Amino acid sequence: MQGRIVGLAEASEPGSYQLSRRGELLRCPWHGWEFDLRTGKSWCEPGRTRVRSFDLKVESGGALVEGELQAETFPVSIEKQYVVIEV
Repeated sequence: MQGRIVGLAEASEPGSYQLSRRGELLRCPWHGWEFDLRTGKSWCEPGRTRVRSFDLKVESGGALVEGELQAETFPVSIEKQYVVIEV
C-alpha cells in the first residue's frame, strides 16, 4: 500500500496560502482523498468517510521477540515521501 504524507494548504485570501499540519494527513494514491493520521477521518467529509485506524506504539525489536506474543513483520522501505510496505 502506498500513500503520500502531506500537509494542509490554507488560504486567508486569494493568492496567499500557507502550509499547516505538515506530515499529519495521508493522501490516497487512487482517489486523492486525504485522511487525518491521528483519527482516520476524512479531511473533506469527516462525518461520512473514514479509514480504519489502529493504536500503535514503538518498541525495540528485542521487546517484541522476548514476550509471549509474536509480532508479524513486513519489509518496509522509504521511497522519496512514500513509506512502502511489501506484503
